[in-house]
Parts: sequence; structure tokens; C-alpha cells
Amino acid sequence: MVYASGIRLPCVPHLYKSSAPSGFNGDRRSTSLSFLLKKDSFSRKIFAGKSSKEFDASPLIITASEKVLVPGSQSDDPSAVTDQLETPETVSEDIEVRNGIESLQMEDNENVEIEDHGPVTLQGKVSSEKSEVKSEVGPRSIPPPGAGQKIYEIDPNLLGHRQHLDYRYGRYKQMCEDIDKYEGGLAAFSRGYEKFGFIRSDTGITYREWAPGAKSASLIGDFNNWNPNADIMTRIHMDTPSGIKDSIPAWIKFSVQAPGEIPYNGIYYDPPEEEKYVFQHPQPKKPKSLRIYEAHVGMSSTEPIINTYANFRDDVLPRIKRLGYNAVQIMAVQEHSYYASFGYHVTNFFAPSSRCGTPDDLKSLIDKAHELGLLVLMDIVHSHASNNVLDGLNMFDGTDGHYFHSGSRGYHWMWDSRLFNYGSWEVLRFLLSNARWWLEEYKFDGFRFDGVTSMMYTHHGLQVAFTGNYSEYFGFATDVDAVVYLMLVNDMIHGLYPEAVSIGEDVSGMPTFCIPVQDGGVGFDYRLQMAIADKWIQLLKKRDEDWKMGEIVHTMTNRRWLEKCVAYAESHDQALVGDKTIAFWLMDKDMYDFMALDRPSTPLIDRGIALHKMIRLITMGLGGEAYLNFMGNEFGHPEWIDFPRVDQRLPNGQFVPGNNFSYDKCRRRFDLGDADYLRYRGMQEFDRAMQHLEEKYGFMTSEHQYVSRKDEGDRVIVFERGNLVFVFNFHWNSSYSDYRVGCLKPGKYKIVLDSDDPLFGGYKRLDHNAEYFSLVRKSPVDNSSPALAPYFMVNYRVLNAMVLVQEGWYDDQPHSFLVYAPSRTAVVYALADEEEQPLNV
Repeated sequence: MVYASGIRLPCVPHLYKSSAPSGFNGDRRSTSLSFLLKKDSFSRKIFAGKSSKEFDASPLIITASEKVLVPGSQSDDPSAVTDQLETPETVSEDIEVRNGIESLQMEDNENVEIEDHGPVTLQGKVSSEKSEVKSEVGPRSIPPPGAGQKIYEIDPNLLGHRQHLDYRYGRYKQMCEDIDKYEGGLAAFSRGYEKFGFIRSDTGITYREWAPGAKSASLIGDFNNWNPNADIMTRIHMDTPSGIKDSIPAWIKFSVQAPGEIPYNGIYYDPPEEEKYVFQHPQPKKPKSLRIYEAHVGMSSTEPIINTYANFRDDVLPRIKRLGYNAVQIMAVQEHSYYASFGYHVTNFFAPSSRCGTPDDLKSLIDKAHELGLLVLMDIVHSHASNNVLDGLNMFDGTDGHYFHSGSRGYHWMWDSRLFNYGSWEVLRFLLSNARWWLEEYKFDGFRFDGVTSMMYTHHGLQVAFTGNYSEYFGFATDVDAVVYLMLVNDMIHGLYPEAVSIGEDVSGMPTFCIPVQDGGVGFDYRLQMAIADKWIQLLKKRDEDWKMGEIVHTMTNRRWLEKCVAYAESHDQALVGDKTIAFWLMDKDMYDFMALDRPSTPLIDRGIALHKMIRLITMGLGGEAYLNFMGNEFGHPEWIDFPRVDQRLPNGQFVPGNNFSYDKCRRRFDLGDADYLRYRGMQEFDRAMQHLEEKYGFMTSEHQYVSRKDEGDRVIVFERGNLVFVFNFHWNSSYSDYRVGCLKPGKYKIVLDSDDPLFGGYKRLDHNAEYFSLVRKSPVDNSSPALAPYFMVNYRVLNAMVLVQEGWYDDQPHSFLVYAPSRTAVVYALADEEEQPLNV
């Protein structure tokens, strides 16, 4: 394969003084500059003109011979230094036609000052023909905006904030109209990757960049020995207010870090057709309920290495399928120079992380997942960007207000990162195109949008406690530009990719978050139910005696009507060094010495394993319409995540010791969960049984959900979801015989999941062959025993036992049956098939 590698784009200062703040403000006028280069020409001129009715100005064009940037070619001829700029009359006429004004000719060393501002586009081109943006194909289309009024029917309380919400929806509709008018619609606007960056055509390769501060540019790379003074037709090299700076192109599709080097280099990745990966398997249909396995490819090996896309494909994907999950959510896909950022400080938004392999390797991984019937969701970061000036977007054109807000508004002090200006036309193009790129090119099945709370509020959710008061969501602290962007991107996703899934990470609980855009909502399919993990941490810091059943139930069920949630018991952040997973909170250092089955357990281990299973099941059973687990937590992974790092001294003088740049704690020990001689195996098998139970019964998306008991004295929670009855006994030492539980439907119930099963590390205190009948009284019973007076008996065919059943209402349920509820257990009872009628006695 032949690649023109190491292409880097520096940045330059503005060519004009702006008379208005940066970003889109409704003015259709913009400044355009066209630079045309031709060999054997000796005049050096610049043509500058003013255009109207355009958001992005006419591109700055660098026209060169085909020998430049054609894969396999080189250009290091020193004579190329004499290449000059020419301004042919035909080009001048073209500028006049496009811009509708007389072109202004000036020497290139003169100052340029233009009052009407707008974006300037830089383009390096190897042929005289422009690359054409491909037309939209297929029946996919984005529906026009609706009335946006249904939110008031869903939640009449929103009427008190109608002014804000109608204003928000009006801004969204106006943006849709502008995109339709000036870009040909959202479908075309979101294909910026077909216009910007490196684009191959029949005549060569075109490079185009948006850089409002650009004054001059040259393209440098392996193709010209990184010589900025070589053939001017092949280099992008820009001047900045702080000096010369080489940067990776904003739209680069692949970037790598050479061994022994700190900076990354952009790669023109274009293998021959016969070597490009071709998808073989169709994308799965969106399942009714999502069971998501969250994974980080780099740390997914059992060995202390950075794992590859290929190894993840071959080793981890089959594991995920076997465990019963139906979706994999991949973190750290977008390139990020700092590995320890967990992938959240993105430097190259269109490039997959090269640490794990090539773009084709990632495509192969996704295709294999589709073959297994797994959806592949991407953890996409549009909430902020790395402040890395060398490799990323920060100060790309020499100004801090290029892609981001300038000043303090463009800086996230807690994350030490830059914040996008969602009111900028070209930023919208960049981000919308980025989302579509991953769906179109890599066949991702949807996204988990990171840090959405930070996007939607100017305070970014920092040092703010959301209480549920609607004024907290709809006021001056709301970044309407960001919310409108989220509406647009969800519009694009669901319009062009109807089977795609959109999940938002929002801790604020903003109303309308998961309502369709046409109805006035933000448009996400799911919200991450972040409060659940926080509640478990809160409870795990307390004694068992201080746990409140009502608090648990409230946290699990506190979600908005018609707005679906992804429930999870613990986040990936808890697995990082310095924090604690649920398993660590429960068992601490005992995990290192007492998890072998040939050794005696300890009270801490027994409690930990029991509660670990119960916490995960009640979270899945009651917490949302989808479920998520971070890799390794299903079996209580005993090691934290510690990214390789060196010693460092903070600006305040504090010394932070490193770990000798070790990968020993930056991996997942799946072998522990597979070992049949360790107690981790039982925890993993329980998680697997949980997933398969949901697969069979689909209880997370059942319309019937009812909590019939939350007993603070007994420490018991009973609820129904679908045809399943869940019984949780959180008491530390009390077990209950003949414990009555309510149920909606009469009939025969059987145990379908038991956390006390020996397969799951339990103590086998329940008989799984037992059948539990809920019947209407047909005949009297011998009530000589006062204890049995309220009951009647059913002959029980297993072990000559008797099952006691009581008629009538109980816990606001029309029927009931009796169970044995051992301490610290969770048991699920399923209604038997309808054709199996209950016995009449």
C-alpha cells in the first residue's frame, strides 16, 4: 500500500478585522479569498473579494500539477521553489461571477482588512478540476420539522416554560430552513467529509480546510520530505500570531505516533481497492431492549499490552455474545494523543485510534460484531476537545475562537479542555459530518454522546445541584445553541439511519431529553440513568442496617414518563485507580486472598458476592429500559485501571508518582471470570443468566411494572415486570418462610433465576423444582391450625410438599403466593405458559 503520510496543517492569523462576534449570526455575507497557483508563472498576486448569500466563503484554492499528492509520487525538486502565483483572467472572471462584485487585486505582502467577516477555506488541489460532493442515494430522508407542541400534552407542567421551549424550537426550525436554503438540506450539510480534508477524484487528490485566520498555506509531508520551501503546490504551512505552527488537518481520517516521538502525524490513508475492507454482514435491527457491554479495546487484553482491533474481534466479541449482551459500546474510538484520557480528550475527530490498528481493522471488528448479531455503539465526544495545540483543534488557526468559544467560555476548567461554539455554522458542519462519518463509513449502529450535561448548560453542570425544578433546565443558564445542535444531530441520525440508537449522558434530568425532535424534544432514544450508580456508592458507605428500601426503589424508578433510560450499577470511572468498583466497596482486600474455592470464605466475601448479584439484578430489573455494564465488572474485576504514566510534578509543586509506564493494571483479567476454581466465576455466570433471562422475557421493556412491597422492617422489595415477579431480601441474617408476595395474574409460578444457586456461588437454599400456584378458592380447607386459617392448600407433586396459597388482594395486587425468601438473595418467579392452567382445589 502506498500512503502519503505525515501530512500536517499549521495555522495562521485572521486576514481581516471582524466587526462582529465570531460564529453564525444570521448574516449571509462572508469573505472569500482565492489563491491559485500555477507552475512557470512569475507574478505573485492575491485576489480578494466579498461574496454574499454564502456561509462558508469561496475556498482558498491551490492548484497544482498532478504529480503532487498522487499516491506513489514524490516532489522534492528544488526548482519547485520558484513556482509562482498567477491570476489568469478566466479565474478573475470566475471570482466576479461567484461573488457578484469587482475583484480586488493586491500584492500578497499587503495587509488585508475586510469589515464583513466570514469563514475562509483553504484548499490544496492537485488538479484544476474541483471534487464533486456525491449526491444522496437511497430512500433515506430527514423529515421536515413538526409543530413541536406535543411535549405540552406529554407534560403539561412544561407550559410554564413555554416561552423558552418555543424559542428553542423556533431556533431549531430556523436553522433547518437556513441549512435547506444554503446547503441543500441537512443530508447534504452533514457530508462535509466529502468536501473537506483529503478527497480523491479521478484526476488526483484535493485537500481543503476551513481556517478563518489563514493568510498563507503550504502542504508538507513525506511526499516532499517535510520541506516547507519545496513545491508550493504540495504543502500546507501556516503562520500564526505566535509564530510558525504545523498542525494535523482537522478532517484527517487517520493519524499515528511514530515510535519514540511525542507528536502525532496525519496520514493520508487510502489503500488500494483490493486491500480495502468490504463489509460482509448486514447491520442488525435495533432490539426492543438494549443490553450494552461497554468496552475499551486498548485495555481489553488479559496481557499488559495495548490490545488490537483484531484481537478484540476474535477474543472479546464472542465473549460478549456468550454473556448474553446484544450491543457493544466501544470507548476511545476517536484518536486521542493522551491514552490516559480514556479517549475523552479527542485530538482527531474523524480518525480511529491508531494504537489498536488501522481503519480497516476497526471495520473488520464491527462487521464481525454484526455477524454475531451485536449492535456496535460508539462513545462519541462532541462535548469538548483536547486542549492539545500540537495535535488537535485547539488554536488551529492561531486563534482561540476558531472551533471553540473564545476566552473563559471556551475552556472547561475541570476537564482542562476546549468547548465548542455550537452557534458557528462551520462547527455545526464539522460535528454533524463527524457523526455521520462514523455511521456511514464504519457502519456504527449508534452513539453514546458523552458529556451532554456540559453541553446544554453554560455552567456545564459544575458545582450545581439539580433538584428537578424546571427553571433549572429552561433559563439563561441553558446553552440553546448546544441544545439545537443536539436536536439537529438526532434529526440527522434518526432520519438517515432509522435503526440507529442515540444515547445521551445527562445527569441533570432535563425534561424532553428523550422526546422526538418533531414533538419538541431533544431527540435522544435513551438517557443514561446516572443517579443509580451514585445511589449505590452512597449506600455502600453505610451499614446494611441503614439501607432504606424506599430510597432504593425511588432511585430506580425516578425517571420521566415516555423517556427511556439506560440503567447501570457502576460507571467505568469507578474502575479507575483512586476510585472503587462495587466489588471493591464490598470485599476490598479480601478479594486477593479468599476468592479461591479451595479456601474458606470470609463474612466479607460472602456478603460481597451476595450483594454484588442483588445490586446488579435490581438495577437491571427496575432501573430502566436498557442496561449497561463496563467490561470486567460482571465478575467483580479485582484490579483497578491504572494507565501507564511517569512521575510528574504539578504546577502547585505537588509530586505525583508514576507507575514506571506500566500496563500491568491497564488490562482486563477475563481469565479470572473464566476460572472454575475461583469465586469470580459464579458472579460472571449470574450476570450471564441475568442477560439471558431478559433475552427470553424482555422484562425491561414490558409495559407492566409495579412495585408491590418495599418493607423497611423485613428489608424486602417485591415488584413485577411483565410476567415476572422479583423478590429481594436485603436482610443480613433474617430469612422468611411462607412469605406472601402479591401478583397481578393468577396461575402457576416457577423460579427462573435464583442468586443463591450454587452455580452462582450461592448456598442452594431454594428448591428449583417447586411450583407456586395462585388460585381462587373452590373448596374449604381444614383450618384447625390457626396459622393456616386464612389459607387453603394445594397438593404439591414435587417432594410430597404442600404449597400454601391465599386468595384475595394483597399489597394492592389481586392475587398472591407464598415463597421462602433466604437472607441476601434475589429470586425471580415467572408465570408458566398460559396453557398450563392452575389447579383447582
